[in-house]
Amino acid sequence: MIGHKIIKVVIFVLPMLGLQIQASNVFINSEKMDTVTLGAGCFWCVEAVFQDLIGVESVASGFSGGNIINPSYREVVNGMTEHAEACQLVYNPDIISFRELMEVFFVTHDPTTLNRQGNDVGTQYRSVIFYHSDEQRRQANEFIEELNNAKVYDVPIVTELSPYKNFFIADNYHQDFFNLNGEQPYCSFIIQPKVEKVKKYFGDKLKKK
Repeated sequence: MIGHKIIKVVIFVLPMLGLQIQASNVFINSEKMDTVTLGAGCFWCVEAVFQDLIGVESVASGFSGGNIINPSYREVVNGMTEHAEACQLVYNPDIISFRELMEVFFVTHDPTTLNRQGNDVGTQYRSVIFYHSDEQRRQANEFIEELNNAKVYDVPIVTELSPYKNFFIADNYHQDFFNLNGEQPYCSFIIQPKVEKVKKYFGDKLKKK
C-alpha cells in the first residue's frame, strides 16, 4: 500500500538519511497565514482530504495554471484552457507545516500517472503543486526527491512544480462538494476512500467535530 510506504518514509527512512521530521507546533504565536494551490485530479477530492485538517483555515475549489481569465468548468474539463482543477488552501503554518500538507497530498493521490487520476484523464487532472514562494518550491522538490530516492513508487513521480500565477474559483455548487453530496456514487466510491486514508494516517491532525 502506497500510504504505508509514505508513512514509513516519513517516520523511519528520513531520520536514517539525516533528515528531520518537522512536527507542528501545538501553540499559536501569530495570526500569520500562508497559501498553497494544489492539483491532484478532481478538485472535489482535493477539497475533501484537506478541509478537515487542523490549521487549514479554508479550501476553495477552482482552476489554476492556464492562460484564460475566469474559465468555465466546461471549458476546463474539455481541456481547452491549460488550467488544472485545483484547490487553494489557506493555512496557519504555526499549526500545520507545508511539509505536513505535502505528506497528505502524496498519500491521497497517485503522483506517478501523467495527466491522469483514475478515470479522470487530461492535463486538467494533472498532479501539480503551484508554489507561492521559493521556500515552498524548495520543500516540495526536496520531498519529491526523498520519495523517489526511497523508491516509494515503482516509477518516478511526475508531479509538476510550477510557480503560482492565477486561481479562478469555481461555481458555488463545486464548493464543499463532498459534505453536501456524500450520497452520490462518485463521492462514495472515489472520494470516501481518500477521506478514510486521511483518517487512518493523519487522524491526529483532524479537526474535532
